[in-house]
Amino acid sequence: MDTLQIYSLRKHEILRKKQLIAVLFSGGKSVKGHFLRLVYTSLKPEEHSHGTLPLVLFTVSKKNISSAVRRNRVKRMMREAYRLEKPSLFIDKGTMAGEKLCIAFIYISRMKSFPTLEAFRQEIRYVMGSMVLS
Repeated sequence: MDTLQIYSLRKHEILRKKQLIAVLFSGGKSVKGHFLRLVYTSLKPEEHSHGTLPLVLFTVSKKNISSAVRRNRVKRMMREAYRLEKPSLFIDKGTMAGEKLCIAFIYISRMKSFPTLEAFRQEIRYVMGSMVLS
């Protein structure tokens, strides 16, 4: 892979299917950081799935941040931090053969000001490092 593809977040890496999201939240494991919560699970891949990279979901609750502009800003920062940290996180995270990792990043902070991009990067490294795959 060239450097451009390593640092990208493609459409097929984003978790969008309601059925997979429901399975993720009903049976997934959770890791909590300072202002992010990570929910993850391993699923059987579909026949048209791409590569070995995980499917990722980014979410911010309207209860935590009421302004849509600020919610979208936090989601953009989470996506950018994940995109920048992705090459160092997935050197081989040890999922079972034939399984696809699904991850949801949930912003849980209720502070008025949201963290910087560097703080998001550190938090993503921390919660991804705390993940235990069986």
